[in-house]
Amino acid sequence: MEFDALILAGGRSSRLGGVPKCQLMYDGGTLLSRSLAACAGAASVVVVGPDPGGLPAGVLICREEPAFAGPAAAIAAGLAALDRARGPLRAAITLILACDMPEAGQAVAALQRALAAGGLGNPECEGVMSTSPDGRKQPLAGFYSTTALHRAAGEMERSGGLTGASVFALLARLDVRTVTVPAGATDDVDTWDDAAALGVSRQER
Repeated sequence: MEFDALILAGGRSSRLGGVPKCQLMYDGGTLLSRSLAACAGAASVVVVGPDPGGLPAGVLICREEPAFAGPAAAIAAGLAALDRARGPLRAAITLILACDMPEAGQAVAALQRALAAGGLGNPECEGVMSTSPDGRKQPLAGFYSTTALHRAAGEMERSGGLTGASVFALLARLDVRTVTVPAGATDDVDTWDDAAALGVSRQER
């Protein structure tokens, strides 16, 4: 299955005192490195956020405009970066992944299994989104039709703008089904209490 990937890494991290989530450490690597590993196999990867430096060769970097405009604007910026880099060669499916889920690789693997079993085989289905075993949806761990994402972003831009819009508002314009992923696979870091519970720490020096 060919796919491109967008990693969203441009939030303010306000509840972490401004410490960038992508630089937090888990199991010997940064959360960004964990996200990049979860995207293994992608034809192209775009990190949307400030340039952290040291990105692997071939990984693209871009920023939503204005900065901190939110996840919908970040997705649109990432799609535009893929268009510039790949043009008509861009993949038909795009993985969208937040950078603050240390075990996101488990979610991606579960989604890939669902896709291999025909998750987008229904012409009306435009994506698969992670859901935890207790029913919490995580749209920032999902595979979506690239064409449908472009359409939704364009419609949102014309109807009121992307700045400040939520990812749920963007994806509400798609026909998306949910896939239950392993427990903990989409647990994310919003606060230092979250970080402590997940074994995530400040970057090693």
